Amino acid sequence: MYVQRKTINANVSITGIGMHSGIYTRVELVPAPAGNGIQFVRADLDGLRIPALQASTTALDYATTVGRDDVSVGTVEHLLAALNACGVTDVDIVIDGPEVPIVDGSALPFMHLIDAAGVRELNAEVPVLRISKPIEVTDGEKSVRIVPANRLVIKYKIDFEHPSIGRQSFHFDYEHDSFLKKVAPARTYGFLKDVDKLRAAGLARGGSVENCIVLDERGVMNGPLRFRDEFVRHKVLDLIGDLALLGGPIAGHVIARNAGHALNFELVVAIQRALGLDRRAALHAAAVSAVKEAAEALVPARRLATT
Repeated sequence: MYVQRKTINANVSITGIGMHSGIYTRVELVPAPAGNGIQFVRADLDGLRIPALQASTTALDYATTVGRDDVSVGTVEHLLAALNACGVTDVDIVIDGPEVPIVDGSALPFMHLIDAAGVRELNAEVPVLRISKPIEVTDGEKSVRIVPANRLVIKYKIDFEHPSIGRQSFHFDYEHDSFLKKVAPARTYGFLKDVDKLRAAGLARGGSVENCIVLDERGVMNGPLRFRDEFVRHKVLDLIGDLALLGGPIAGHVIARNAGHALNFELVVAIQRALGLDRRAALHAAAVSAVKEAAEALVPARRLATT
């Protein structure tokens, strides 16, 4: 099964503070040709390119980070979730700093940004990844499992010993439910008791009640919530963003429980192994490296020929 590759119609940009770095950055989405994929482009570092793929993932602590050559872009999951939901397969994300702006803590601002740009089909197709047997990754009581299905369906459950969260579950059908209305507005959340520890570790420096649901031991400090079950909906948002690291659309029924970025990433790796995508990627990288070495070897010969 194949679907049409898509990009955006026009350049659009957004600015804001990074949740963990506390650094203000500008992100510009730029149309790209078929086959480009989704790539981050560090405008402040000579346009260094970082593909939004599993192989580029460098950190998963409280957010998903991609990097290359000691250069990284953090908190990519909300923007990737929006692009994934809109079917965008090819776009350059030009950014002038180390972290995607958190904006309001959800994917809604990015959905509005993509809507402003418009989405168009490209003259090429991309295969929908389909698994043939169940795949599961676990970590204690946390788990993510995917079983064969003809479209992407996510069933997520969380269980937190907190009066404002408790047990929550949410079912999302990629074809029949609206990501814009049901998932995109759900914001990230954090606990007041963890703030000092996070900031001591160099995290949450840009976090505030303006871009994060903050909970103390009694409840939500900066309500009201956008949904009664906003917490589990945000988990679904993060999962969709992390699945974008596969580099293409996937069909399957995902059942998750209390998972996070690290376990989502393990699922992505397991899916790639099951489909042989890791071997294909390695062969492609080897071929690219061989071509590059051959081209570099020709440079002295060309110089000699012109002297």
